[in-house]
Amino acid sequence: MIRLKLASYNIHAAVGTDGHFDPFRIAEVIREVDADIIALQEVEHHRVNDLDLLDFLAQQTNMTGLAGPTMLRETRDYGNAILSRLPIESHRLIDLSLEPHEPRGALQVQYHYQGRHILVYATHLGLKPVERRHQVKSILAEFEQQQADATVLMGDLNEWFLWGRPLRWLQRYFDTTPACRSFPSAWPILTLDRIWVQPRQHLLTVAAHRSKLAKIASDHLPVTALVAFD
Repeated sequence: MIRLKLASYNIHAAVGTDGHFDPFRIAEVIREVDADIIALQEVEHHRVNDLDLLDFLAQQTNMTGLAGPTMLRETRDYGNAILSRLPIESHRLIDLSLEPHEPRGALQVQYHYQGRHILVYATHLGLKPVERRHQVKSILAEFEQQQADATVLMGDLNEWFLWGRPLRWLQRYFDTTPACRSFPSAWPILTLDRIWVQPRQHLLTVAAHRSKLAKIASDHLPVTALVAFD
């Protein structure tokens, strides 16, 4: 049986709940999580030890870093990213922006691992309900054009309305999936960070990583999932 550990982590640009920028804490939490593939959100183009933040985290965790920026600024990029232990076959950026709101997107990564074709989508959806409805419709339309042994969607969905249409649409596609409280990290009450897997039978567990360090390193807790293939 093939088993993989997935994770999603909004790192809040490596600024902790104490207001301090400390990428070393984020790297340590990522090592604690010990995932094979981790989707990151709010990754800034800060410089740490003469490396940009994503390269620094990749170096510190001995993983491959793949950027999926949604905003290009004069001094730094900002957006999604993937850290991976598995070799990446291909990737592309998907624009999910809805004007006049902040640009949003998804990073699609393809893997062929031990005979399995796995598609991973890492995203961070918008703050407004109208954005999330547009973005989830776009993601689901993307799924219809792809074929894989497993399709994974993970990220900060910014969706706290359990009865809202975006979650109902996703649940219809992915089937009923556990969700964990992940925000705010010190005392989580909202299930903003999600991992979805289709077919649902491959998803074994979903859990929030609640270490002492994770509660201060970012305002979100990492969420993890175990998946398995016969």
